[in-house]
Amino acid sequence: MDTAELPAAPARRAAALRRAVRELGLVAALFLIYKAARVAGADRVSTAVGNGEWIWRVERLFHLPNEAAFQRPVLSHELLVHLANGYYAYVHFPATIICLIWLYVRHPVRYLWTRRMLAGLTAAALALHFLLPLAPPRLTALTGMVDTGSRYGPAVYGPPDTDALSNQYAAMPSLHVGWALAVAVALIAVTGGRLRWLWLAHPLVTLLVVVTTGNHYWLDGIVAAVLLAIVYLVLSRPRTGDQPTHPPTRRPDGRPRQRLSPDRDATGALRAPQAPSGHPAGRADAGDVVRTP
Repeated sequence: MDTAELPAAPARRAAALRRAVRELGLVAALFLIYKAARVAGADRVSTAVGNGEWIWRVERLFHLPNEAAFQRPVLSHELLVHLANGYYAYVHFPATIICLIWLYVRHPVRYLWTRRMLAGLTAAALALHFLLPLAPPRLTALTGMVDTGSRYGPAVYGPPDTDALSNQYAAMPSLHVGWALAVAVALIAVTGGRLRWLWLAHPLVTLLVVVTTGNHYWLDGIVAAVLLAIVYLVLSRPRTGDQPTHPPTRRPDGRPRQRLSPDRDATGALRAPQAPSGHPAGRADAGDVVRTP
Protein backbone atom coordinates (compact mmCIF):
# COMPACT_ATOMS: atom_id res chain seq x y z
CA MET A 1 0.00 0.00 0.00
CA ASP A 2 1.26 3.44 -0.90
CA THR A 3 1.59 5.34 2.38
CA ALA A 4 1.35 8.64 0.49
CA GLU A 5 -2.32 7.90 -0.16
CA LEU A 6 -3.24 7.50 3.52
CA PRO A 7 -3.80 11.19 4.34
CA ALA A 8 -6.22 11.42 1.40
CA ALA A 9 -8.76 9.09 3.03
CA PRO A 10 -9.74 11.44 5.92
CA ALA A 11 -9.88 14.33 3.45
CA ARG A 12 -12.26 12.39 1.23
CA ARG A 13 -14.46 11.50 4.18
CA ALA A 14 -14.52 15.13 5.32
CA ALA A 15 -15.45 16.30 1.83
CA ALA A 16 -18.23 13.70 1.62
CA LEU A 17 -19.56 14.78 5.01
CA ARG A 18 -19.56 18.44 3.94
CA ARG A 19 -21.49 17.55 0.79
CA ALA A 20 -24.02 15.55 2.82
CA VAL A 21 -24.55 18.40 5.30
CA ARG A 22 -24.91 20.86 2.42
CA GLU A 23 -27.51 18.68 0.70
CA LEU A 24 -29.45 18.16 3.93
CA GLY A 25 -29.40 21.90 4.57
CA LEU A 26 -30.67 22.55 1.05
CA VAL A 27 -33.61 20.18 1.48
CA ALA A 28 -34.45 21.69 4.89
CA ALA A 29 -34.23 25.22 3.44
CA LEU A 30 -36.61 24.31 0.61
CA PHE A 31 -39.07 22.89 3.14
CA LEU A 32 -38.87 25.99 5.36
CA ILE A 33 -39.36 28.31 2.36
CA TYR A 34 -42.41 26.30 1.40
CA LYS A 35 -43.85 26.50 4.93
CA ALA A 36 -43.19 30.26 5.14
CA ALA A 37 -44.83 30.87 1.76
CA ARG A 38 -47.86 28.84 2.80
CA VAL A 39 -48.29 30.95 5.93
CA ALA A 40 -48.05 34.12 3.84
CA GLY A 41 -51.14 33.09 1.89
CA ALA A 42 -53.33 32.09 4.83
CA ASP A 43 -55.66 35.11 4.98
CA ARG A 44 -58.41 34.09 2.51
CA VAL A 45 -60.56 31.95 4.78
CA SER A 46 -63.96 32.66 3.22
CA THR A 47 -62.62 32.01 -0.29
CA ALA A 48 -60.99 28.78 0.90
CA VAL A 49 -64.22 27.52 2.50
CA GLY A 50 -66.20 28.38 -0.63
CA ASN A 51 -63.69 26.50 -2.74
CA GLY A 52 -63.96 23.55 -0.39
CA GLU A 53 -67.71 23.39 -0.89
CA TRP A 54 -67.19 23.62 -4.67
CA ILE A 55 -64.65 20.77 -4.66
CA TRP A 56 -67.06 18.68 -2.61
CA ARG A 57 -69.84 19.16 -5.17
CA VAL A 58 -67.50 18.46 -8.10
CA GLU A 59 -66.45 15.16 -6.51
CA ARG A 60 -70.10 14.13 -6.12
CA LEU A 61 -70.70 15.11 -9.75
CA PHE A 62 -67.94 12.70 -10.82
CA HIS A 63 -69.18 10.02 -8.37
CA LEU A 64 -65.99 9.93 -6.32
CA PRO A 65 -66.35 8.14 -2.96
CA ASN A 66 -67.86 10.25 -0.21
CA GLU A 67 -65.07 11.18 2.22
CA ALA A 68 -67.47 11.39 5.17
CA ALA A 69 -68.90 7.93 4.44
CA PHE A 70 -65.34 6.64 4.21
CA GLN A 71 -64.41 8.23 7.56
CA ARG A 72 -67.41 7.06 9.61
CA PRO A 73 -66.46 3.34 9.90
CA VAL A 74 -62.94 4.31 11.00
CA LEU A 75 -64.28 6.55 13.78
CA SER A 76 -65.83 3.52 15.47
CA HIS A 77 -62.33 2.09 16.05
CA GLU A 78 -60.32 4.53 18.14
CA LEU A 79 -57.07 2.61 17.59
CA LEU A 80 -57.41 3.03 13.80
CA VAL A 81 -57.98 6.75 14.27
CA HIS A 82 -54.83 7.08 16.40
CA LEU A 83 -52.83 5.10 13.85
CA ALA A 84 -54.10 7.30 11.01
CA ASN A 85 -53.31 10.49 12.92
CA GLY A 86 -49.85 9.18 13.83
CA TYR A 87 -49.10 8.22 10.23
CA TYR A 88 -50.15 11.68 9.06
CA ALA A 89 -48.08 13.42 11.73
CA TYR A 90 -44.89 11.34 11.91
CA VAL A 91 -44.30 9.50 8.61
CA HIS A 92 -44.56 12.16 5.88
CA PHE A 93 -41.37 14.20 6.38
CA PRO A 94 -39.13 11.57 8.09
CA ALA A 95 -39.83 8.98 5.36
CA THR A 96 -38.85 11.49 2.68
CA ILE A 97 -35.62 12.45 4.47
CA ILE A 98 -34.64 8.82 5.08
CA CYS A 99 -35.22 8.03 1.41
CA LEU A 100 -33.10 11.01 0.30
CA ILE A 101 -30.25 10.06 2.65
CA TRP A 102 -30.26 6.46 1.42
CA LEU A 103 -30.28 7.57 -2.21
CA TYR A 104 -27.47 10.04 -1.54
CA VAL A 105 -25.28 7.30 -0.09
CA ARG A 106 -26.14 4.42 -2.46
CA HIS A 107 -27.47 6.04 -5.64
CA PRO A 108 -26.16 9.63 -5.94
CA VAL A 109 -27.34 10.10 -9.55
CA ARG A 110 -30.87 9.02 -8.65
CA TYR A 111 -30.69 11.21 -5.53
CA LEU A 112 -30.12 14.38 -7.58
CA TRP A 113 -32.99 13.47 -9.87
CA THR A 114 -35.32 12.77 -6.92
CA ARG A 115 -34.37 16.02 -5.22
CA ARG A 116 -35.17 17.97 -8.40
CA MET A 117 -38.46 16.09 -8.73
CA LEU A 118 -39.47 16.98 -5.16
CA ALA A 119 -38.43 20.62 -5.65
CA GLY A 120 -40.43 20.89 -8.89
CA LEU A 121 -43.50 19.29 -7.32
CA THR A 122 -43.30 21.55 -4.25
CA ALA A 123 -42.93 24.70 -6.38
CA ALA A 124 -45.96 23.72 -8.48
CA ALA A 125 -47.97 22.98 -5.33
CA LEU A 126 -47.05 26.34 -3.83
CA ALA A 127 -48.25 28.16 -6.94
CA LEU A 128 -51.55 26.28 -6.80
CA HIS A 129 -51.95 27.10 -3.12
CA PHE A 130 -51.89 30.80 -4.00
CA LEU A 131 -54.21 30.40 -6.98
CA LEU A 132 -56.71 28.13 -5.23
CA PRO A 133 -56.92 28.50 -1.45
CA LEU A 134 -58.85 25.48 -0.25
CA ALA A 135 -60.24 24.52 3.14
CA PRO A 136 -59.80 20.82 3.96
CA PRO A 137 -62.90 18.68 4.58
CA ARG A 138 -62.50 18.97 8.36
CA LEU A 139 -62.85 22.77 8.08
CA THR A 140 -65.73 22.71 5.58
CA ALA A 141 -69.04 22.34 7.41
CA LEU A 142 -70.80 21.05 4.30
CA THR A 143 -68.83 17.80 4.43
CA GLY A 144 -69.86 16.85 7.96
CA MET A 145 -66.40 15.40 8.61
CA VAL A 146 -64.64 15.20 11.97
CA ASP A 147 -61.23 16.74 12.69
CA THR A 148 -59.69 13.53 14.03
CA GLY A 149 -56.42 15.23 15.00
CA SER A 150 -57.99 17.70 17.41
CA ARG A 151 -60.55 15.21 18.76
CA TYR A 152 -58.41 12.08 19.20
CA GLY A 153 -54.79 13.18 18.76
CA PRO A 154 -52.00 13.41 17.96
CA ALA A 155 -52.75 16.79 16.41
CA VAL A 156 -50.53 18.47 13.82
CA TYR A 157 -52.42 21.77 13.68
CA GLY A 158 -53.79 24.13 16.29
CA PRO A 159 -57.09 26.04 16.08
CA PRO A 160 -57.25 27.57 12.58
CA ASP A 161 -57.94 31.10 13.83
CA THR A 162 -54.89 31.14 16.13
CA ASP A 163 -52.45 28.88 14.25
CA ALA A 164 -49.64 31.15 13.03
CA LEU A 165 -47.25 28.32 12.11
CA SER A 166 -49.12 26.79 9.19
CA ASN A 167 -51.67 27.58 6.51
CA GLN A 168 -54.52 25.13 7.00
CA TYR A 169 -56.34 26.47 3.95
CA ALA A 170 -53.91 25.07 1.38
CA ALA A 171 -55.30 21.58 0.85
CA MET A 172 -54.91 21.48 -2.94
CA PRO A 173 -52.74 19.57 -3.84
CA SER A 174 -51.81 17.16 -1.08
CA LEU A 175 -48.04 17.19 -0.69
CA HIS A 176 -48.38 14.27 1.71
CA VAL A 177 -49.57 12.21 -1.25
CA GLY A 178 -47.23 13.88 -3.76
CA TRP A 179 -44.07 13.37 -1.73
CA ALA A 180 -45.03 9.80 -0.83
CA LEU A 181 -45.56 9.02 -4.52
CA ALA A 182 -42.21 10.63 -5.43
CA VAL A 183 -40.46 8.49 -2.80
CA ALA A 184 -42.12 5.36 -4.18
CA VAL A 185 -41.12 6.23 -7.76
CA ALA A 186 -37.49 6.77 -6.72
CA LEU A 187 -37.29 3.54 -4.73
CA ILE A 188 -38.93 1.48 -7.46
CA ALA A 189 -36.33 2.79 -9.91
CA VAL A 190 -33.41 1.53 -7.81
CA THR A 191 -34.96 -1.72 -6.55
CA GLY A 192 -34.91 -4.99 -8.47
CA GLY A 193 -37.51 -7.71 -8.71
CA ARG A 194 -41.28 -7.72 -8.70
CA LEU A 195 -41.42 -6.87 -4.99
CA ARG A 196 -40.25 -3.35 -5.80
CA TRP A 197 -43.86 -2.44 -6.60
CA LEU A 198 -44.66 -2.82 -2.90
CA TRP A 199 -43.19 0.67 -2.46
CA LEU A 200 -46.50 1.94 -3.86
CA ALA A 201 -48.08 0.93 -0.54
CA HIS A 202 -46.65 4.12 0.99
CA PRO A 203 -48.55 6.60 -1.24
CA LEU A 204 -51.66 4.41 -1.15
CA VAL A 205 -51.71 4.30 2.65
CA THR A 206 -50.95 8.04 2.73
CA LEU A 207 -53.94 8.78 0.48
CA LEU A 208 -56.25 6.74 2.72
CA VAL A 209 -54.85 8.46 5.82
CA VAL A 210 -55.22 12.04 4.58
CA VAL A 211 -58.84 11.37 3.61
CA THR A 212 -59.69 9.47 6.80
CA THR A 213 -58.31 12.25 9.01
CA GLY A 214 -60.30 14.90 7.12
CA ASN A 215 -57.22 16.73 5.92
CA HIS A 216 -57.74 16.28 2.17
CA TYR A 217 -60.25 15.50 -0.53
CA TRP A 218 -59.70 12.71 -3.04
CA LEU A 219 -59.06 15.37 -5.68
CA ASP A 220 -56.17 16.77 -3.62
CA GLY A 221 -54.32 13.48 -4.02
CA ILE A 222 -55.29 13.12 -7.68
CA VAL A 223 -54.01 16.61 -8.52
CA ALA A 224 -50.75 15.89 -6.66
CA ALA A 225 -50.24 12.76 -8.77
CA VAL A 226 -50.92 14.71 -11.98
CA LEU A 227 -48.43 17.44 -11.02
CA LEU A 228 -45.80 14.83 -10.19
CA ALA A 229 -46.35 13.15 -13.56
CA ILE A 230 -45.82 16.49 -15.32
CA VAL A 231 -42.61 17.16 -13.37
CA TYR A 232 -41.45 13.59 -14.10
CA LEU A 233 -41.93 14.10 -17.84
CA VAL A 234 -40.22 17.50 -17.83
CA LEU A 235 -37.09 16.37 -15.98
CA SER A 236 -34.40 14.63 -18.00
CA ARG A 237 -33.88 11.01 -17.03
CA PRO A 238 -30.88 10.22 -14.83
CA ARG A 239 -28.02 8.58 -16.69
CA THR A 240 -27.61 5.39 -14.68
CA GLY A 241 -25.77 3.38 -17.36
CA ASP A 242 -22.45 5.25 -17.34
CA GLN A 243 -20.57 2.46 -15.59
CA PRO A 244 -19.35 -0.48 -17.76
CA THR A 245 -21.27 -3.71 -17.33
CA HIS A 246 -18.04 -5.77 -17.09
CA PRO A 247 -15.24 -3.70 -15.55
CA PRO A 248 -11.71 -4.72 -16.53
CA THR A 249 -9.99 -7.24 -14.30
CA ARG A 250 -7.19 -6.02 -12.09
CA ARG A 251 -3.61 -7.11 -11.64
CA PRO A 252 -2.41 -8.39 -8.26
CA ASP A 253 -0.95 -4.92 -7.59
CA GLY A 254 -4.40 -3.32 -8.02
CA ARG A 255 -3.79 -1.75 -11.44
CA PRO A 256 -6.43 -2.43 -14.11
CA ARG A 257 -5.44 -5.13 -16.58
CA GLN A 258 -5.66 -4.10 -20.23
CA ARG A 259 -8.08 -5.97 -22.41
CA LEU A 260 -6.41 -8.15 -25.04
CA SER A 261 -6.91 -7.40 -28.70
CA PRO A 262 -8.37 -10.32 -30.72
CA ASP A 263 -5.20 -10.46 -32.84
CA ARG A 264 -2.84 -10.83 -29.85
CA ASP A 265 -2.20 -13.70 -27.48
CA ALA A 266 -1.94 -13.66 -23.69
CA THR A 267 1.66 -12.39 -23.86
CA GLY A 268 0.71 -9.49 -26.14
CA ALA A 269 2.42 -10.95 -29.21
CA LEU A 270 0.67 -10.98 -32.58
CA ARG A 271 -1.19 -14.18 -33.37
CA ALA A 272 -0.34 -16.17 -36.52
CA PRO A 273 -2.75 -15.51 -39.39
CA GLN A 274 -5.63 -17.95 -39.61
CA ALA A 275 -6.14 -19.96 -42.78
CA PRO A 276 -9.30 -19.26 -44.78
CA SER A 277 -12.21 -21.59 -44.26
CA GLY A 278 -11.79 -24.84 -46.23
CA HIS A 279 -7.97 -24.67 -46.44
CA PRO A 280 -5.48 -26.42 -44.16
CA ALA A 281 -4.05 -24.28 -41.43
CA GLY A 282 -0.66 -22.84 -42.24
CA ARG A 283 2.32 -22.63 -39.96
CA ALA A 284 4.07 -19.37 -39.26
CA ASP A 285 7.83 -19.79 -39.42
CA ALA A 286 10.24 -17.65 -37.55
CA GLY A 287 11.06 -15.65 -40.67
CA ASP A 288 7.47 -14.96 -41.70
CA VAL A 289 6.31 -11.37 -41.60
CA VAL A 290 2.94 -10.86 -39.96
CA ARG A 291 1.23 -7.80 -41.28
CA THR A 292 -1.34 -5.95 -39.25
CA PRO A 293 -3.93 -3.51 -40.55
